[in-house]
Amino acid sequence: MNWRITFQVIGVIAALLSLAPLVAADYWWIRAFDFPHLQFMFFTLLAIILFLFTFKPRQINDYIYLTILLGCFTFQFFKVVEFTPLVAVELNDSSGNISKEDQLVLYTSNVLESNTHTEALFDEIEKRNPDLIVFTETNERWMQDIRQNIGEEYPYKVEQPQDNTYGMILYSKLPLRDASVKFLVDPKIPSIHAQAQMRNGEWFQLYAIHPTPPMPQHNPSSSDRDTELLKTAIMSYQSELPVVLMGDFNDVAWADSTELTTTIGKLLNLRIGRGFYNTYHAQYPVFRWSLDHIFVSSEFRLTNAGTGVDIESDHFPMYATLSYEPKLASQQDPDEPTAAEWELAKEQMSEQGLESFTKLPPALKKMVDN
Repeated sequence: MNWRITFQVIGVIAALLSLAPLVAADYWWIRAFDFPHLQFMFFTLLAIILFLFTFKPRQINDYIYLTILLGCFTFQFFKVVEFTPLVAVELNDSSGNISKEDQLVLYTSNVLESNTHTEALFDEIEKRNPDLIVFTETNERWMQDIRQNIGEEYPYKVEQPQDNTYGMILYSKLPLRDASVKFLVDPKIPSIHAQAQMRNGEWFQLYAIHPTPPMPQHNPSSSDRDTELLKTAIMSYQSELPVVLMGDFNDVAWADSTELTTTIGKLLNLRIGRGFYNTYHAQYPVFRWSLDHIFVSSEFRLTNAGTGVDIESDHFPMYATLSYEPKLASQQDPDEPTAAEWELAKEQMSEQGLESFTKLPPALKKMVDN
């Protein structure tokens, strides 16, 4: 076997696949390469290290090849470095000495519709004692299991069981108002919108979502997912209340579509400056990335966050304990979206997505009118 050629092929494949999402197309076979970015980065690094063992200083082709690989690795690294402690956090730590009334414990779990093992999930819920839980991939059987195990502890509920892996259930210890199930893009894909009242009497707006991934068995393009993300982001931008956006996004934290969602929604990502908190795939450690998210507006700060235990699903749960500190919001308030970012949001949303809004942000309305 010619190891030089083997190392070169490994490097070229990893580099090209990691660059594929830069192509301005929403086909599933392009957008899907957003997900294994970490794996491609390590393959590229491995190819660089292995190639150095066969590097020939007198061959110009070796210098060209190594330069290309180093350039790709640099791109790959800077795409994800913000999810490491090498950069400053985006959502600041709690200032401390926060009363119970100003704390909010969140928990979200894609339970896997076919999963019949429930003990680990409910044991962890008992341990974490969340104020608000979002379950995704819930059918009628899962709804009954959830009711029987924790129904009495959570008096406020929104239940939308379905048999298409997109059922969703919201359980809350906090009072809810204006709670409803929405179908923002697809009549078979629900989201839950509600306002919840914290123990301090203040209300916040919750959006729980689970859009379709860009995969052939779900959706041949990323348009529906991106439209749902951006429609929710616009609602977040317009909200007069603090916002929590959570659920299984079927999109990774480093994808341009997720970053645009937080930018347009003026939301903060707790992963930035802290860690990847990869939630999928729970059963295959080599293939893990961040699909489940909790984004919040600047009125909140973070006490702790992480991924939960193995509940026999293909996802790990995700949890976060927040502190409500609106007086410090200005210290981490996101910038206003730029005209270019609004233009990009418009391009990524279908006309149906835009027309569903009776009131658009001025910057976006001007673009639509033109």
